[in-house]
Amino acid sequence: MKVATVLSFLVATNMASGFAPIASKSSAVVSKLGMSTNTEAVPFVKGERIIRPLLPKVYVYDHCPFCVRVRLALGIKNVKHTLHFLANDDVATPTNLVGKKIAPIFEIPEDKLIMMESLDIIAKIDTDPRFGNTNTLLPASGRKDFKSWQKSVQTLLRTLQRPRYVATGLLPEFQQLDSRHAFIKNHQLPPYEKPEWKGDAENPGLDMDSKLKLYAEAMAADPAPLMEDLNARLVELDDMLFSEHYCSEGGLSLDDIDLWARLRSITIIKGVQWPRKLRAYMDNLSALGDVPLYDEMAL
Repeated sequence: MKVATVLSFLVATNMASGFAPIASKSSAVVSKLGMSTNTEAVPFVKGERIIRPLLPKVYVYDHCPFCVRVRLALGIKNVKHTLHFLANDDVATPTNLVGKKIAPIFEIPEDKLIMMESLDIIAKIDTDPRFGNTNTLLPASGRKDFKSWQKSVQTLLRTLQRPRYVATGLLPEFQQLDSRHAFIKNHQLPPYEKPEWKGDAENPGLDMDSKLKLYAEAMAADPAPLMEDLNARLVELDDMLFSEHYCSEGGLSLDDIDLWARLRSITIIKGVQWPRKLRAYMDNLSALGDVPLYDEMAL
């Protein structure tokens, strides 16, 4: 068992027992006035376990960051729920629920309520007293540096992550060949844009054999140059992070729900060099939200 896994387990055990890890000081944080300060970052402590007579259901793809948002929020709120992993080629199930192929989908059986859109689902979870204390997550701060960083690594991460999603053979949505091919058919690899890959009114797009070949070549390519770039970008992000417990000053917020959900998929890439604070952040929120990372299956 890897050290990170053991640490995550210990953190989860402490929190479940009502004991929070010792607060750590964040690295120097630049205030609105441009001054560096050291501020105590107090870890979030979960409330009591919430178990409804009829468990809420969440329909998800494991790799999908929007689905991970909802799973993370439910874990932070300590709400027991049923996870339904959709096969990537399953059109019928989501269509029967909400009229189209989409995830996540949230169902509250006792209300006969079915919802989509991750942030709407989270708003429901965090404002309904049946799911514990309300308004536990702070609003999004509107920070532009995180958004700029995410945009700067989009091409890099698509190149590294997408082939690995289907190559592991372990993600629940890709257990059968049809589901893997459905993903490859619809998700382009750089430098292709979606119209070039899937086709539109003006061009037929790439044929399936070409797409399969490009995915295979991307998986077989030496990742070293891309990894060097990714490792440098993670150092940049580490400097933006307020603490190992939450990314923005003030406490756990929708900033964390979005950022952590997007960063989780990086753990499917073997050999990533995580800066200390950022790695602790990944482990801490994995334990807090009861959403595992991909380290053990990384390629």
